[in-house]
Amino acid sequence: MRNIDVNRLVDEARFNRFHWRVLCWCALLLIFDGYDLFIYGVVLPVLMKTWGLSPLEAGALGSYALFGMMFGALFFGPLADRIGRKKGIAICFLLFSGFTVLNGFVRNPLEFGVCRFVAGLGIGGLMPNVVALMNEYAPKKIRSTLVAIMFSGYSLGGMLSAGLGIYMLPRFGWEAMFQAAAVPLLLLPLILWFLPESVGYLLRQGRTEQARAILRRVDPGLALTDDDRLEMAEAKGEGAPVLQLFREGRALRTLSLWVAFFCCLLMVYALSSWLPKMMASAGYSLGSSLSFLLVLNFGAVFGAIGGGWLGDRMNLPKVLVAFFAVAALSIGLLGFKSPTPVLYALIALAGATTIGSQILLYACAAQFYSMAIRSTGLGWASGIGRNGAIVGPLLGGALVGMSLPLQMNFIAFAIPGLLAAIAMALFCLRQPAAGVAPGEALA
Repeated sequence: MRNIDVNRLVDEARFNRFHWRVLCWCALLLIFDGYDLFIYGVVLPVLMKTWGLSPLEAGALGSYALFGMMFGALFFGPLADRIGRKKGIAICFLLFSGFTVLNGFVRNPLEFGVCRFVAGLGIGGLMPNVVALMNEYAPKKIRSTLVAIMFSGYSLGGMLSAGLGIYMLPRFGWEAMFQAAAVPLLLLPLILWFLPESVGYLLRQGRTEQARAILRRVDPGLALTDDDRLEMAEAKGEGAPVLQLFREGRALRTLSLWVAFFCCLLMVYALSSWLPKMMASAGYSLGSSLSFLLVLNFGAVFGAIGGGWLGDRMNLPKVLVAFFAVAALSIGLLGFKSPTPVLYALIALAGATTIGSQILLYACAAQFYSMAIRSTGLGWASGIGRNGAIVGPLLGGALVGMSLPLQMNFIAFAIPGLLAAIAMALFCLRQPAAGVAPGEALA
């Protein structure tokens, strides 16, 4: 009989077909998640015209889903630590896809806002659970890269919504954009069949045989037998998991992550909600304005993957400091008149360092917290960050309503980038305390 260290087994495993499947299914979930989220920015100019919404009313309507995302992240992150990640993911998937479809049949802004709020619960709850699952099975040497590649599905979903918007809005109207979310629901049985459960959760539940079956797929060369004893120091959770985020020297780093999440999500959702409208107001056609949203998400894919690659080879928190500084600069420059190629380059750079940084923040938080509190840590960081996501569309609506020069609007969007860079610099300066689990030592 051997004693098998599960964490070490996963960390040292070679990337194989099992990891590839987890990566693809998690990325697919986030493609649907990103589509359902970015769809509001795509249909916003049409909704404002159809329902006669003022900029402030449109900003408030866009925040309903983000309120839902905040509560969803705070609730479903800790819940999944108790009921399992597969069940948590299934519940969230049904919520955001089902109520996005219902959005295509509403008759007024109130019904629209209610459906967006409930869909937001699922969107907010899905992200931390998918990231935690991918992080749990990814080999250590390429963990940041795999999480970033997986999370780029979120940006691909944004690109899909913008691309479909260019084609569908003039032909079928804004309702069809939401009704198209019925297609992913057909794939839910397949997702649940192929997606593995958290091995940490299985061991906590005493389901050792199922855990062994998964670990044989993680490392087929180990020849794991039924007599081998599985050991996982982090598998047993402690009481009061939220308080655990502030113990063992984690307090300052937890608060730094929360500030960075808040500022990053403010920039992401301010841009995703108002970039098409601002560019339309600056004289661009609706199709051209939506193409800017497409480029924003296109840049995010390269930013996330490139940042993950750098994070695996250098230091992920320090990479985030640089990314946030570049985000502030590129967004601030968007308000100044530039040749079209330069404008597209700045938008792509802004996408790479805002949406891309959001993806890297999830990877950073997943590596910082131990497995027993990982979903809770990700859920609370995401939930606190959702306050920034709520402020973003409201801030954009207020700025557009004040009829300020375009330069002032983008400078206001850039300031949170500087604050996020400072927060992550503090994260880098705080060295792990003695006794911190290996998975938490990022510096």
